[in-house]
Amino acid sequence: MEREFDAYRTLQIDPHAETFVVEAAYRALARRYHPDGAAPDEARMATINRAYALVRTPAARGQYDGERLMPVGPGPVVVAPGPFDPWARRAVAAPPSPAGSSVLDFGRYSGWSLRDLVRKDPDYLRWLARHSSGFRYRSEIHELIPKDAGLERGAKAVG
Repeated sequence: MEREFDAYRTLQIDPHAETFVVEAAYRALARRYHPDGAAPDEARMATINRAYALVRTPAARGQYDGERLMPVGPGPVVVAPGPFDPWARRAVAAPPSPAGSSVLDFGRYSGWSLRDLVRKDPDYLRWLARHSSGFRYRSEIHELIPKDAGLERGAKAVG
């Protein structure tokens, strides 16, 4: 897990906050930064969604907290700070890509194969399958996550 991204910092909550506080923080930030919100900011909303996905359920939160406390492994991390939060936009060093899997050439996962991403950040792949920049990868993503209803439906409105 990349050490520079902190879901709790992104959601502006304490790591020991109760589950209902996590949800309340997400909803408050989403009302503000959602494309239909008070101060639309798609990049920030994507970061908020990513943070919430990591801590929204007790199981996901337990896994995130466990990885968060692990020592940092070897490998360079390329830093590309975003305009609103220097912690939010950090590229992740790509593992060696497996044969037969497409490799992304853009974004924070540039150099990552789709097969590696399905284990690292499946929510990003779900988003990519719906986004215009991921159109060329859509069929491969559907093969990697075949039974996922989230690839078929559109984004839910927040409000």
